[in-house]
Amino acid sequence: MGKKKRAAGCVLFAVFMIMGIRYIAGHQDVMSIAVQNYYLKAVNELVPSYHSSGQPIYGSVLNKIITTYRNDIVPSICFSENYSQVKSSDLVTNQFYDLEENEQSGVHVEEVPVKKTVFNSKKWNNPNYLRKYIYQVDSTTMVTNSEINGKVLLNKDLSLKKSREPQILIFHTHGSEAYRDSRKGEKSDTVIGAGDVLTKLLEDQYGIKVVHDRGIYDVKNGKEDRSKAYYYAAAAVEKYLKKYPSIQVVIDLHRDGVKESTKLVTKQNGVEMAQFMFFNGISRTAKNGDIKYLKNPNKKTNLAFSLQLQAEAMKKYPGLTRKIYIKGYRYNLHYRGRSLLIELGAQNNTVKQAKNAMKPLAEILNDVLFP
Repeated sequence: MGKKKRAAGCVLFAVFMIMGIRYIAGHQDVMSIAVQNYYLKAVNELVPSYHSSGQPIYGSVLNKIITTYRNDIVPSICFSENYSQVKSSDLVTNQFYDLEENEQSGVHVEEVPVKKTVFNSKKWNNPNYLRKYIYQVDSTTMVTNSEINGKVLLNKDLSLKKSREPQILIFHTHGSEAYRDSRKGEKSDTVIGAGDVLTKLLEDQYGIKVVHDRGIYDVKNGKEDRSKAYYYAAAAVEKYLKKYPSIQVVIDLHRDGVKESTKLVTKQNGVEMAQFMFFNGISRTAKNGDIKYLKNPNKKTNLAFSLQLQAEAMKKYPGLTRKIYIKGYRYNLHYRGRSLLIELGAQNNTVKQAKNAMKPLAEILNDVLFP
């Protein structure tokens, strides 16, 4: 009788273990959260200087181990969930847009001097080369080498066939963003005016049907209100995509804010124009890993789109683009694979410089999308 009980107990234990393994395999985020929380707690208690910018522990073996785990293992574990199953609850939320606008705290994208880096396909296959010369990863987020694999991203097919239906949507989350010599109240002197020029070039010169949303989402009731701008813009994007399901490219055209001493100006073919920057949001923070309620099933294609455009720009117009900036939130880039946020010049550029940059931008867009 004792042997039978022991045998039955072993069977029940085996069944329990199998069920547990199957559950974890289907809910990898549970394991990733547990491992990540344990890691953060242990580091915070054992090595408090790790979270203190004033007491770095550079050069130590422990720091190397922590850095490797933080940069490669944690995001890989967190990234293992199935992003193809997107629920409505994972999409736009008010809470996200309250946190996203970094201009609220006066923090601007750090400027990195632009070098006329020549495109070399072999070098671009190396993620370490891309980190040094092509990308600028914000300190609040992190990206793995597998996510910025140049060989994979540059070889991803993003080509489209031209259609009589609209294929590109251009909009402006911060439509009130203006330039040094902009006239007050003149839309044509803001990023919206630059969008008008880009739309005309794409349609007239390249035969691409474009929908340009000239709405302003960062001003409500006559007052600037940037805290909900992404939320209002998202509603408009969803409306256009529902009305024109043929749209495959979504471009959010912005203007950056930099120190007055920073000049984002380049001369291409004798024409002075504003430099611009491609911007990716990857829904991940350095402290907590992937942001679960900001899923983006199109993240890989977003990264491929910006990198292919950057490569095309460097081939034809060295010095026109700044480094691709990667930050931790989503910025409405999840609606289409070919989604793009562009920072066109800065507050100290002229309207003419900004609009002049639209000609090469239209050209590289056409080259990547319709080769």
